[in-house]
Amino acid sequence: MKNIFKYTFLVLMAVSLFSACKKEDYIDTGIHEAKFNGTIWNYLESRPDLFDTLMVALKVAKLDDVLKNDDVTFFAPPDPCILKSVWILNQQLFRSGQDSITKLEQVRPEVWRKYLSRYIFKGKYVAKDYRQIDTLNLAAFSGGVYKNIAGDDMNIGVLYNDVISKNESSGGTQVIKYAGYRQLYLNFPYTFSVPEELQDFLVPYITAPVATSDIQPTNGVLHVLQFSKHSFGFQSYSFANEAFLLGVLPK
Repeated sequence: MKNIFKYTFLVLMAVSLFSACKKEDYIDTGIHEAKFNGTIWNYLESRPDLFDTLMVALKVAKLDDVLKNDDVTFFAPPDPCILKSVWILNQQLFRSGQDSITKLEQVRPEVWRKYLSRYIFKGKYVAKDYRQIDTLNLAAFSGGVYKNIAGDDMNIGVLYNDVISKNESSGGTQVIKYAGYRQLYLNFPYTFSVPEELQDFLVPYITAPVATSDIQPTNGVLHVLQFSKHSFGFQSYSFANEAFLLGVLPK
């Protein structure tokens, strides 16, 4: 997609609407078949409604060949995730008196590669291959540490939700721990220090929930992130700041 801002306003409006959905409506990327007769890249091509912008960014980063040829697990950020972060970059450019970017190619390839690499892992891993995570009890259920293709540590785990039902006789509620639906999470460790007095109260990750998991193309596994609860790079300002400081390329 060469002109990335033609639909930005509509996308941001859609993100706002999806953010207001109920928990049981968390799947926001449609229904997907588990098996796909083609590569991960072919799958992205089959869903331009979700991944048109992402594919351009991957090409700029020269990571498209990885998704065409290597056996990898890819946590795919849909287009609205990327557009949210690019929108913040344009705000910074505007405040500094510079022109907004209108093409993803104006962000330097090394920036795209650094941040896109956070979502790609060597090997094939479906949801059942990952350990349980409970962000309220990390001592017992911490998920697991996995290195992405850039060699950086990421946390991945499956959240086992509770089943909450109303007790008709008492009028209260009954909670069955870990008996509800299971949702895969890709988590990025904080890159800034947390004060010691707050460490027991804060989750040490920026979490990215998966909307649809275990899509299995011929060369790996694809998990689609929930775009209403994720900004590209995990910290949209981090991506925007780095792209801004390195300088954007001319149109």
